[in-house]
Formats: sequence, structure tokens, C-alpha cells
Amino acid sequence: MIATEGSGALLDLIEHYYDAVPRREARVEDHGPLTLFVREGAGWPFYARPASGWSGAVRVDDVAGVRARQRELGIPESFEWVAEITPGLRAAVEGAGLTVHEHPLMVLGTDAAPEVASGHPEVRVLGADDPALPSALVVPHLAFAEPGTRVGAADTADLAEAILARAGDGSLESGAARVRAGLTVLAAAVEDGTALCAGQHNQVGEVSEIVGVGTLPAARRRGLALAVTAALIADARSRGVKTVFLSAGDEDVARIYARLGFRRAGTALIAEPAG
Repeated sequence: MIATEGSGALLDLIEHYYDAVPRREARVEDHGPLTLFVREGAGWPFYARPASGWSGAVRVDDVAGVRARQRELGIPESFEWVAEITPGLRAAVEGAGLTVHEHPLMVLGTDAAPEVASGHPEVRVLGADDPALPSALVVPHLAFAEPGTRVGAADTADLAEAILARAGDGSLESGAARVRAGLTVLAAAVEDGTALCAGQHNQVGEVSEIVGVGTLPAARRRGLALAVTAALIADARSRGVKTVFLSAGDEDVARIYARLGFRRAGTALIAEPAG
């Protein structure tokens, strides 16, 4: 059976991916209807999500129990899942006091052929020893601190300061190790040796998710995110990936990704404490 855009088979494929990808780098804790992934070492923290194959109800107490465990471990109280696959989880999560954010879940059309536009800084896939790697690992943090698509305040001076702030905490070394081990592919738009925009894709079999695409706020409105995403798509396809997907920040961002051939397939839900 071919998993087509918006089909149940396609969402099942993505659901399997969401459960599989953290298992490469995380300790897995079973909490009945929920699974908690705890990252080993530095890097973006993982989340709790529905247990693979679970078809029963999820109660408020189940969510509250996982939240207590997350607090005990000192990790973010976050949950991620596909709305169409586990529709009943939202009520339990909200009943446990978390705020739920909706994000368009988008899949690249099989006939899409995005190209990197000319006239931009050099866009390339970075190796673990690339001198631009530290800025590529840090720039998404500045981007997500100023969400949206408008030109913002953070510039290259702020980026340099943020890189220095992370020196010695292990995060840059961990990111390089993940690239070296082939766990993630990182692409960036580089100008004067600094990554102004960067993002990653993480392959599991024939599926890969594009994540963390972020542009330095002062460098927005130049098409850099589209160029980086196109480079990631090209790399994923060169590795035999057949299904490329992502979660857009909001509907405005979704419209931008639609220009590359991504189409709405469902809704990704992320829950966290308010504020």
C-alpha cells in the first residue's frame, strides 16, 4: 500500500517515526499509556508521547504522573503527538494543566522538485569539522527566541555571544558527534564564515523529518529558510528517503513551506506548561 498525502497509512508511518527516532539517543521509560524519552547527554531534550500501539484511554492522572517524573528529572514537561492518531490525549493533557499548541504537519509531495534559489549565501551540508558548525548549531536557538517571520533584533554579534556562552557546556561537542555518527544531517546558509540559517533532517529508514530550521532574526526575509530546507530535501532524497515531513510553526510558516511542495497531512500537537 502506498502512503499518500493525508492518508491514514501516511500518518501511521509518521507516528512510527516519532516513536523510533528518540530511541537512538534516549533512555526509554514506560508509563503505561505514555512513553517518556530521556536524552542521554547534551542536546535538545526529548518529550513524552503515546506508547506505541496503545489504543486505550489516557487519563489525567497518567499525564500528571509523567509530569511529576519530568520535574524529578529536571527536564521540560513536554508532550508531543499526532492529533489524528491519538485524538483523546488532548483532553487528558489539558486536564492536567498543560497548554496545547497546534502545528500543521506537512509532507513533501512525491512530485515536488524544490531547488535552491540563487543569489543567497552559500548553502551547504556541514561536516562535523566544518568551521561554520558552531554557528549552525546555535542560530536556531536565537531564531526560536524571536518567533515569527518578521525581521528581528538578534544579529551576528548576538550569535557570536551565544556561541561563547555555550562553550564548555558540551552542547556543541554533542552536536558535532551526532553529525559525525550520521544521526543527523545539518545544512546551513553561510555568509562570511557564519551560519545565518540552519536546519537538520533525521533519517530513520525511508522517512526523515526536517527539524530546527531557523534564521537569525536580523537576516530574515531573504529566503534563507527555503534554501536550507531545499538543501535538506536534496540530501534526504540522495540517501533513499521517500517520505520527508515537517511541522510548521504556524499557518504563515506553512504557507512558506507550501512553496517547496509540502502539503498538509495532519496536525502535530505539542503540550507544555503555560508561559
